[in-house]
Amino acid sequence: MKEIVILSGKGGTGKTSITAAFATLADKPIVVDCDVDAADLHLVLEPDVKETHEFIGGKTARIDPDRCTWCGQCVEMCRFGAVSGADGEDSYFIDQMACEGCGVCAAFCPSHAITMEDTINGRWFVSQTRIGPMVYARLGAGGENSGKLVTLVRNEARSVAQSTGAKLILTDGPPGIGCPVIASLAGASRVVIVTEPTVSGIHDLQRVVKLAAHFRVPTSVIINKSDINPDQAAEIDAFASAHGISVLGRILYDPVVTAAQLVGKSVIEYSEGPVSSKLREIWDDLSQVTNEL
Repeated sequence: MKEIVILSGKGGTGKTSITAAFATLADKPIVVDCDVDAADLHLVLEPDVKETHEFIGGKTARIDPDRCTWCGQCVEMCRFGAVSGADGEDSYFIDQMACEGCGVCAAFCPSHAITMEDTINGRWFVSQTRIGPMVYARLGAGGENSGKLVTLVRNEARSVAQSTGAKLILTDGPPGIGCPVIASLAGASRVVIVTEPTVSGIHDLQRVVKLAAHFRVPTSVIINKSDINPDQAAEIDAFASAHGISVLGRILYDPVVTAAQLVGKSVIEYSEGPVSSKLREIWDDLSQVTNEL
């Protein structure tokens, strides 16, 4: 089983559109959306949800008013200002959004009035799409432990792949270099970084390349919208060459990609134009180098 993870150093580079195109071209893949903070691959693949599961990402403090003696210890100990209260109330109050779930208040409460309860931070889904199974998740607003949720989603995708005999997991990773990205690429067969020829695009590409190198994951690059700044595109080529990274190809800017998104299709399904032709060429090369690992 191989796993290809599509990453980008910043949002808006075309990572999800390219992932959807590859999913359409691949032979019976398991598709995963690890961008749990802003999942949008489902908007193109239109999954039919078969299973829905709650994600317990942390704990939140709760005060039992029958045990609270108003000693004020929890107010003094909480470094996040999550505990408050006023005269006339039965006990202190925990602000659920401010509570970080550290448990200090519960540990030091002399009357044992505070307990730590599981918090539902999001939901994850196992679904079926027109191209095959898909696993994705949605982290709740302000939810924590996105990296943990990414790991859970990836593990579930592996289970689905094993049960169905799938040979490929295709993962749409989150942007940036934070915890969710680390959870997405660790143990992957290959990372494909989608970048664009801008100053910020090159800077963020360099950061993701360094991260992938730390985890010793083979890396390739795709330059999207390469014609908007040929000089910057050439700089990306030079950087990749200097670091022994293959550039799988350049994709020209084309409004057809947006047009495909508006009707909920990958660009491969929507058009047989230059962008689709280039993506087919890139996919053939990517499949070959991945199978050789």
